[in-house]
Amino acid sequence: MSWFDPDFVHQLMSGQRRGLSAAAFRSLLWTLQWPYGIAASLKNGRYSNGKNVTKVAVPVISVGNITTGGTGKTPMVAWLARWLREQDIRVTLISRGYGAEEGSRNDEAMELELQLPDVPHLQNPDRVEAAQIAIDEFECQVILLDDGFQHRRIHRDLDIVLIDAVEPFGFGHLLPRGLLREPLSGLGRADVIALSRADAVSEQRRNEILEETRRYTNETPWIDVIHRPQKLLNSSGSSSEIANLQEKSIGAFCGIGNPEGFRHTLESCNLKAASFRAFPDHFSYQRDDVESIADWARENQVEALVCTRKDLVKLGVDRIGGIPLWALTIGVEVNDDDRKTIEAKLREIVESVDRDQA
Repeated sequence: MSWFDPDFVHQLMSGQRRGLSAAAFRSLLWTLQWPYGIAASLKNGRYSNGKNVTKVAVPVISVGNITTGGTGKTPMVAWLARWLREQDIRVTLISRGYGAEEGSRNDEAMELELQLPDVPHLQNPDRVEAAQIAIDEFECQVILLDDGFQHRRIHRDLDIVLIDAVEPFGFGHLLPRGLLREPLSGLGRADVIALSRADAVSEQRRNEILEETRRYTNETPWIDVIHRPQKLLNSSGSSSEIANLQEKSIGAFCGIGNPEGFRHTLESCNLKAASFRAFPDHFSYQRDDVESIADWARENQVEALVCTRKDLVKLGVDRIGGIPLWALTIGVEVNDDDRKTIEAKLREIVESVDRDQA
């Protein structure tokens, strides 16, 4: 198994991988997390008390996380954008564009474009520059930052931080030993904490996560977010009921930051993967990769292949090796009480918008 295989890295960081070589490598990573932590602290110090922060002319909402990898930001961003559009607010999405080849969009941008055709999406590592373009050229009234929690140069009016219930605290270590982008104390900057995939854990575990989070967030509003599988979708735009694959042998694969989250989602809707394959986050599929997937699918005698929507938009095919390829689409659900909590925050943003803006 390769040192760069996502499953191996997960097993290594979590401690599941045993043996002298794994222990030695964890020790090396444990050492390397300290210079990373110093760099993160210095970076955050630059922006303390509002220093070096640029405030733009319209409200900014940020959706981010404290760990690297997938916490379900894309479905949450889509939910927020739709809510704002329902209030007749012109919103523009801004993201860094991580994983995109030069001059192209990354998988998240392509997925969001399909879900939100009436919402412009700018990709630019310089969020301030992108925000100014959104204001000047798109006349947007609210900016929605995708993965913006650690990008503090732009002022935000609402900071929503997602914590993944499946792996909430990055194995308790900073990168590269664990998955934490910064110390958990950074959660104190959040205006709302959203526990994504809240239905993936027991009530007891949920309360443990809440208790740990409260050490850093005091009375910061907390909401539970459920990622609900909706349907199967292929590259041609045809859809199918999830139940149509429940009695079939499937091969599942993904190139996202949290493959375990996708695996759990499959299990939650009774899709039984005969084999599961994880690629690195934002993986760019090439011809050899597609041929490899085809060989793997035939070896496992699967009747269908299932991936995430982010994978599907990059592959752009309905079949691999003659085997049907479907993406499992995911939507966000928030219960009535939690919906009131988040909507109260959003209405404050809406009320601050200049409705007379051209």
